[in-house]
Amino acid sequence: MVSIKGVRKRVVAGVVSTLTAGLALGAFAFDGTADGATGVEATPGGPRVKPTVVLEHGAFADASSWNGVITRLRADGYPVVAAANPLRGPAVDAAALRTVLDHIQGPEILVGHSYGGNVISEAAAGDPDVKALVYVAAFLPAPGETALELTDKFPGSTLSGALDPVAYRQADGTTVTDLYIRQDRFRHQFAADVPRGQAALMAAGQRPIAQAALAEKATVAAWKTKPSWDIITTGDLNIPAAAQRFMAERAHAHTTEVAASHSVAVSHPPLVADVIERAARATVRWPCPAPRHRTLTGSRSPVPPRARC
Repeated sequence: MVSIKGVRKRVVAGVVSTLTAGLALGAFAFDGTADGATGVEATPGGPRVKPTVVLEHGAFADASSWNGVITRLRADGYPVVAAANPLRGPAVDAAALRTVLDHIQGPEILVGHSYGGNVISEAAAGDPDVKALVYVAAFLPAPGETALELTDKFPGSTLSGALDPVAYRQADGTTVTDLYIRQDRFRHQFAADVPRGQAALMAAGQRPIAQAALAEKATVAAWKTKPSWDIITTGDLNIPAAAQRFMAERAHAHTTEVAASHSVAVSHPPLVADVIERAARATVRWPCPAPRHRTLTGSRSPVPPRARC
């Protein structure tokens, strides 16, 4: 699982290398191999290898936002990595994500929530091991577009009025502004269909995004060359549903619409996991064992087991 791919070598310069090495190691705490869920299943026909699902969170969240999705994917035999997103800008964040991808053996399904869509669109470009992209209430920018531009392309976002900007001075003397969502507005803005207590924990633990990241232009769009799936959230107050539909249609993505808030991975984890597994089955082929029948007590009729392939 963690052997470095010999087929491609990337050099991430200076500060990015130092930053991302720690992030990649931290991300592997979520690796599906921790308790034996390696994605390799012994079958009568030989080993069956499922793709690794790599999850990239967005702004105002962290990797724990995927916990419900991870639980379901692992139960179905998929190895999973929930990467730590620096939230500094698409170029830097994509470089961080590529260090994670380079430590994974075999095919990968790359999933991005919200601003994480910007990141996976860049990180997956030119990577033959990434077989599919799954966007979850996310941005699918074209080269030259920014997250801010796409948010404002259609009416409906109330994010700007809920933000709490915090400016700080860096070691080199430059000033950076980080954006949080005000905790008293977090649930309404970000997670309206999440239980109140859980939303309060999410608000307290949210990770800020650099304001400059939302204005950084995309340079590449992996969805132009890789099959894509998209979950569109019709109750979203961060990225309007109209903007999500526009991006999905342009990318010719397989779409699923759900009446959910921006935090759909938290409020609807079975749906998100199902879409990810559909993308995996459609793009990665692995041998499937011959079905073994079971018989219900008191019945003579054989009942096929639940399909896991």
